[in-house]
Amino acid sequence: MLLVAAAAVTGGIWLIYAQAGRAASRRADDGSVTAPGEGEARSEPLIVEYSRSFFPIILAVLLIRSFLYEPFRIPSSSMVPTLLVGDFIFVNKYAYGLRLPVLRTKFLDTGDPDRGDVVVFRLPSEPSTNYIKRVVGLPGDRVVYRNKRLEINGESIALEVGGAYEGDGKSGARLATEKLGDGIHEVLLTPARMGKEGEFVVPEGHYFLMGDNRDNSRDSRYPGVGFVPEGNLVGKAVAIWMNWDWGNGGPVWGRIGDRIT
Repeated sequence: MLLVAAAAVTGGIWLIYAQAGRAASRRADDGSVTAPGEGEARSEPLIVEYSRSFFPIILAVLLIRSFLYEPFRIPSSSMVPTLLVGDFIFVNKYAYGLRLPVLRTKFLDTGDPDRGDVVVFRLPSEPSTNYIKRVVGLPGDRVVYRNKRLEINGESIALEVGGAYEGDGKSGARLATEKLGDGIHEVLLTPARMGKEGEFVVPEGHYFLMGDNRDNSRDSRYPGVGFVPEGNLVGKAVAIWMNWDWGNGGPVWGRIGDRIT
C-alpha cells in the first residue's frame, strides 16, 4: 500500500509539472502574450526533481514485489528443518496467478499449487499476518493425520524416520523424509510431543497446509488457520537469499542460495 501511494504521489507530481511545461510551450509557439519571464526557462522545483528521480525506482520495486518476487523473513521454527529461524526467502508471486496490488484481485491465472509446494499465505483469521507452510491437501482431498503419519484419499504417504536432529533447541527430535506428490522433503518429529490429529476434508477452492515441524506448527489442523482459501495465497517459496543467525550475530553463508523444496 505504501509503495502504491508513493508511486501515485511521485508520478502525479512529475506528470502535472510536465503537462504544465508543455502547455507553456504551446502558448509560446502560437504567439500568445505571456507575462514577463513566463516563457523563459524555469528551474525545476526541488519536489519535482525528487519525484522525477524516485518515481521510476519506486515503480520498478512495486512491479517486482507485486508480480515477480517478494522477500520474506522466517520468524518461527514451524518449518524446521526446511526453513530455519533467520532465513530470508524469495517468494514467487506469479506462480499461482497475478493479483492487483492492495486489492488482491486476480486478473491472470497462471497455475495452481501442487501437493508438496511451500507457500506463503495470508492467515484467514488475520489477513494482515503472513504464514508459510507446505501444501498437503488439495481441494476435495480427505486428509488423515494419526501417529505422526499422513494418509491422503486412503493412500498412506511414505515416511522414513531417520536419526536425531542436531539443530538448536530441538532436543529429542528426529528427522524423517516424506514424499508428497513428486517431491521428497524432510520433516521433524518429536516423540515426546503430539501434534493435533484428525480427519479433514478439504473444501473446494481451499487448501490444507502443514508445517514441516509437525509437532510444533500452528497450521490447518488448528482453529484460526484451518482450510486456506485460494484467494489468500501470496506465492510459492523458491529460494533462501540470506540467513542471519541472531544468536551468533552473523550470516550463515552455507544456506545462501539454497532452493526450497
